[in-house]
This record gives sequence, structure tokens and C-alpha cells, in this order.
Amino acid sequence: MSRVWFVTGASRGLGRAIVTAALEHGDRVAATARDLASLDDLVAEHGDAVVPLRLDVTEPAQAVAAVRTAVDRLGRIDVVVNNAGYGLFGYVEEITPEQLRAQLEVNLIGVLHVTQAALPVLRAQGSGHVVQVSSSSGVAAWPGLGGYSASKWALEGLTEALAQEVAGFGIHVTLVEAGPVDTAWRGESAAHAAQLPAYDALRAAAWHPPGSSSPADVARVVLAVVDADEPPLRILVGDLAADAVLPITEERIAAWRRWEALGRSPG
Repeated sequence: MSRVWFVTGASRGLGRAIVTAALEHGDRVAATARDLASLDDLVAEHGDAVVPLRLDVTEPAQAVAAVRTAVDRLGRIDVVVNNAGYGLFGYVEEITPEQLRAQLEVNLIGVLHVTQAALPVLRAQGSGHVVQVSSSSGVAAWPGLGGYSASKWALEGLTEALAQEVAGFGIHVTLVEAGPVDTAWRGESAAHAAQLPAYDALRAAAWHPPGSSSPADVARVVLAVVDADEPPLRILVGDLAADAVLPITEERIAAWRRWEALGRSPG
């Protein structure tokens, strides 16, 4: 049975790849972007299977209107993909409060706006799947990405609570924790803090991953997760994500165990 998707940040990168994969699967998609013209080629190729919608996720009224239009045009929404977001690069001492607020406004509050707009539809249907595009930086953190990690760690907490809250309504929730993906996330889409000379040596020694996943590879995983009878709450996507996060998580557990006795209540 074909599904109806609602995908944010569909103009390029991972969002575009997810939209394309869903359409090739025979599904219909409400594809959103801040610039509607960026979706013209999708409409030209796929016709009525695509409903292009203007959406700035930082505007809650736009999120409500986009969801309403998607339902009016397509009849329902089966999968919501919160993909819109960008990267913030800078060491913690370098990033400004304004940069961090802007990062949270898109990567966290924007997800809240769309999720809150869609949930009444999914609850009324008694079914649906909310897919949050998180990151391996949502469960681990690296120098120079503190602000970005803060947004994704917050998204992880929000989403873990959400999954428990909506399970009784027949709604699935999944966090897609991808490693580096070959998109404009590090380039033209990113924000960069002014650099302090104190961190030049650390910057020069920073490790840069030798490869990254393609958006199509991540989209393939997203479709498989949505197809699953019992989809996971979390899934690491890409070899680099698994290779980095699993050892960090194991060390985290080991450290908790080492200090457990001290942290417990006396007696």
C-alpha cells in the first residue's frame, strides 16, 4: 500500500534523497522547502505525486498550514520526516549565544513545530511514523561541533519522550543517527564561528573522516525502517557512525560502572 510522506528540507541533500526514494517506491510526498522554486524539477518529473509546500520550520503557523494543505491534497500523512537543519561549526568558546540560539531554533524548535502540527493528524488516524533526522553527533560529541551537538542531543531527549507518549496512539518514532553524509551540511548550508587563535593547533590536528555516506544510502535506510513491522527508536547509519559511536557508548557505560558505587546513596 502506498504511503503519504511529509518531508522538511526537501530542496536538496538528504531531504531530496528521501523524497526521491519515496516517490520511486510508488508513494506520494508533501515536499517542503523555504524556496518553492527549488522543488519545480520534482513536480515536473513526478506530477501530482508531489505536493510542493513552502515551509520555514521556525514559523509555527507555516507548519500548521503546510500540514493542513498536505492532508487536504493527499488525504492523510503516514510518515513525517523532520530533516530541515544545518551545521554550526566552532569551538564552544568561539560560538556566540546568537549562533547557538539560531541553531536550536531550526534544529530543535523547528522540529517541535512540525511534530506538533502533524501529531493531531496521526493520532486521529491511529497510525503514523515520525522520523527525526538526528546525527551521530546526537549521541557523541567532537571538538568544533558543540553547538550542533547540543541541538541534536536535545532532539534525542525530546524524541525519546515523544516515542513513549505517542506509542499508545499507534505512532512509531525513529531517530536516524547518521554519520557524515555527502551534502552541503559542512559547506554552503553551514554557519561558522569567528576563529580564536588559541584553538588553531587543535583545529590543525582535527581528524577529518575519510569518507561519508551518500544521501541515497541514508534514504534507503529510512525507507527500510519505515517498512519494518517493529521499527527501532534509534538507528546508526553509515560505517563511520557505528565505528565511532559504539566504542564511545561502551566506554560511557564502563565509566558509569567504575564510579557507580561512589555515586550511589551511602548505605
